[in-house]
Amino acid sequence: MAKSTAKKEKVVHISSGTAGKETPPREPLPRRPFEEMERMFEEFMPHRLMHPSRWEMPAMGEWMSAVDRRMMPRVDIVERDADLLLRAQIPGVDKKDLSISMTENMVTIEGHTGSETTEEKADYYRRECMHGSFSRTVTLPCSVDSTRAKASFSDGMLEMTLPKLNKTTRRPVPIS
Repeated sequence: MAKSTAKKEKVVHISSGTAGKETPPREPLPRRPFEEMERMFEEFMPHRLMHPSRWEMPAMGEWMSAVDRRMMPRVDIVERDADLLLRAQIPGVDKKDLSISMTENMVTIEGHTGSETTEEKADYYRRECMHGSFSRTVTLPCSVDSTRAKASFSDGMLEMTLPKLNKTTRRPVPIS
């Protein structure tokens, strides 16, 4: 066992009624109270969903369950000279259950999916229902002309062509 290197002090009270009486030494306070508080919170909430002394937000995966993550469409944005190409993977959603709205610098994709399976045999009956909806808003890297935007949806892949308001040209930058 490790020996304590802290000096044990003798505390003598001078107040009335206790003059000259010794009291046992007090335990030292933690040197870093915020670290101690973090340790206690870590024991209480091991997934770090809410940490009192950190400003960053938890990762999206910590807030969402596996089912919610499966419903959230993955989005890629490719910036070209005259337009943006937005691709979103939305498997299992019908075209009629999908809606898109946009402003000059944001696109919102919303959808609903549902499926039901029924199996009936001689001695049992099984029915599974799964319904879900999602909404994903993506901030665009530049302003686009929403009146000339075009979208197509095929085999679970949404592709949008979004013309830029101010065309940009790419040029090489020499490295010195």
